[in-house]
Amino acid sequence: AYNPLFLYGGVGLGKTHLLQSIGNAVLQNNSKSKIRYLSAEKFSGDLITSIKNKTVDKFKEEYKKINLLILDDVQFLSGKEKTQEELFHIFNELYGKNNQIVLSSDRPPKAIATLEDRLRSRFEGGMIADITPPDYETRIAILKTRLVEKNLGELNDDVLAYIANNVTKNIRELEGALNRVVMASKMDGSMTTLDKARTALAYTNQGNAVKTTPKTIIKIVSEFYGIKEEELMDQSRKREIVLPRLIWMFLMREELKSSYTFIGDRFGGRDNTTVK
Repeated sequence: AYNPLFLYGGVGLGKTHLLQSIGNAVLQNNSKSKIRYLSAEKFSGDLITSIKNKTVDKFKEEYKKINLLILDDVQFLSGKEKTQEELFHIFNELYGKNNQIVLSSDRPPKAIATLEDRLRSRFEGGMIADITPPDYETRIAILKTRLVEKNLGELNDDVLAYIANNVTKNIRELEGALNRVVMASKMDGSMTTLDKARTALAYTNQGNAVKTTPKTIIKIVSEFYGIKEEELMDQSRKREIVLPRLIWMFLMREELKSSYTFIGDRFGGRDNTTVK
């Protein structure tokens, strides 16, 4: 019903698990289905190899025969013009045959910098689903499930609540925190208490307290949009640079309460009206 299906969300939220589950489910329903699952980086690497070996036509023909293409981490297509061009043609071929395409990324299509408009429009042509961090109740359910699955014993509700309240954005980190708390008690053979949980997760809490500075804002915005820091700070009027730059200025005002003059100075000496 939805082609393509585009899933996006932060690290450690289970996107890759979902992609693999989709592939397994299709294979179970039809064992003759031709499915290819790979990352965008692997796709790009295979294309480069085919160009080097002068086997590009064979590379494209192999993809045109599949029934389901599952492409993970498509944000890494950013800036790879030849890869985007070949993927565009493969996409059209599969779509025209009503074959399914499933994609994942750490951001929505419109936030992938230097992605060709024609490919972006294809990505946005089906269903886009945001994989959000689990809520409190789901985090508690995950912790209880992992205790049973891994035969880790039982933990008091207050200990589970402490873990769930301190690790909120990443399922991998949530499971890691659970393992550290359980291991801390196994080390001395005593019961897991709330104080022990606090001690076991102390460095996790410290690690979350990242000091916000102009430099960290520049770094985070640049990484999110897949552009270089110097590109963000120069005076280019390229469309893929304008939005990240506006986001950077907004965060400077919102997070650091920086003056317009300060922001203008950081951005090549622009005057206040330009920044406003």
